[in-house]
Amino acid sequence: MSKTLVPVIVSIVVIVAVAIARHYSRALAAVTATMPLQVPLSLWIVYSTEEGNQQAMVGYSEALIIGIVGTAACTVAIWLAARAGLRLGATIAVGYAAWGLTLGAVYGARALLRVA
Repeated sequence: MSKTLVPVIVSIVVIVAVAIARHYSRALAAVTATMPLQVPLSLWIVYSTEEGNQQAMVGYSEALIIGIVGTAACTVAIWLAARAGLRLGATIAVGYAAWGLTLGAVYGARALLRVA
């Protein structure tokens, strides 16, 4: 199987697991949806592609840390939008807006700090 096909298949399995878990427990569905699955799979792809190059792994891991900040902002924004009574489309849009703005701010601050 190709290096990129396995993560796609595993991702689909997780989506199905979340749908099934939702019938039994909201908490179980939420935990399943947020479990750290994509990170190890993406690390595996980078490691394989870069033939275990440590610098590539360090750089990618750093980008993951920055990315999680945006994901946390997205999740908080979704929670706030849901509490405010927004519909699904608006709730998702608010989450992605928070994600994009947060990542833009983090990467912008990093660029400014490197120049300074």
